[in-house]
Amino acid sequence: MIWYYCPLTCPVVKHGVLSAGLTKISKKQLQWGSASDVQSKRTTELRAENPYYSQINADVLQGNLAKLDKAYTGFFKHQRGFPAFRKVSNFKSFQYKPGVAKLIINRDGKRYKRTGERKPCYSRVYLPSIGTIRFLDSREIPETAAQRTITVKKEADGWYISVLLELAEELLDLKVDIQSSVGIDVGINKLVSLSDGSFIENPKFATNKATRRRLRIRQRRVNRKVKGSRNRAKAGLLVAKLHKQIRDHRDGYQWQAASKIVKTADVVVREDLNIKGMKARCKPKRSQGRFLPNGQAAKRGLNRAISDAAWGGLFDKIAWLGQKAGKPVLAENPQYTS
Repeated sequence: MIWYYCPLTCPVVKHGVLSAGLTKISKKQLQWGSASDVQSKRTTELRAENPYYSQINADVLQGNLAKLDKAYTGFFKHQRGFPAFRKVSNFKSFQYKPGVAKLIINRDGKRYKRTGERKPCYSRVYLPSIGTIRFLDSREIPETAAQRTITVKKEADGWYISVLLELAEELLDLKVDIQSSVGIDVGINKLVSLSDGSFIENPKFATNKATRRRLRIRQRRVNRKVKGSRNRAKAGLLVAKLHKQIRDHRDGYQWQAASKIVKTADVVVREDLNIKGMKARCKPKRSQGRFLPNGQAAKRGLNRAISDAAWGGLFDKIAWLGQKAGKPVLAENPQYTS
C-alpha cells in the first residue's frame, strides 16, 4: 500500500509565498500568488521529476494540498493554531474525486433462508495507481445511487472504504398533526430518562471496571517498551484496537437507543446542553502565592464519564433519525427542566 502525502514544496509567509509566487499584473504592480496555486504547479513538476510521485494519483495529491491550504488559511484568517508538521505515519486517509475510483458491486450474494438477509459478500473497487481491491460489503448499495467521493481510511484493525452516495430519495416533511411527544434527559447512571417513565441503561463502555483494567494494562506495556522499537508499535496497536472496539460498541448501542427514542412519539424534546462547558476545568484557587484544592481531581472522573456517555453523538443520531422519519427534534433550555 502506498502512502499518499506531499511535502511543503514552497515557503509560506503571511501574505502568500515568497518572490517565486509573484505574478506581474502591470509594469508597476505585482500580485501575491496563493500557496495552494504555487504548490499545485510544483506538484506537477515533481510528478515529472520524481518517479515516486508519478506513482501517486494526481487527485490525491491535490486533495492533500487543499487540506494544507485550509489549515494555513484558518491560521492566518481565524487565528487558529499554526499547522504542525505531519509525518508520513500520520496520514491515515486519502480521497478520490467523483468518477475517478469505481465500485464493482457484487449483487449476486446469497441470502439466508430464514431471515432473508444477504450473506456477507465481497465486492471490488478500482483505485487509480493502486489497482482493483476486494472489500467486504457492510451494507447493500442501491442501484439508483450516484457514487461521489471515495475515501480510503486506515483504522487500527484494517483498511476501510467510505463511499459518499447521492440518492434520489427525498426526506419526509415534518409532521403537522402531532399526536404525542416525549422528553428525554441524559445522564451518567442512566443514559436516557424518558418522560413516559422508561429508561435506557448506560453500559459505560470505556469507564467500567473491566475495560479500564484492560486499558491500564495495555498502556503500561506500551510505556515499558523502548521508544521507536517494533515491540512498542505492536503494543500501541493493541491499545488502538481496544479503543476502536469501545467506539464501535458505543456507536452501535447509541443507534439502537436513538431508534427507540424516535419511535416512541411524534416529537422528541431534549435539553440544549453545553457539553463542552460541562467538561471545562475548574478555575484555580490561590491564596498567599499557593494553589488551593479546587475540586478538579474529583471532577476528573465526572469528565471521563461524560465523554464515555457521548451525549453529543447521541443527539446527532436522534436528530438524523428524526429527520428521516419526518419527526421534529426540539432542543430546549435546560434551565428548570428537571
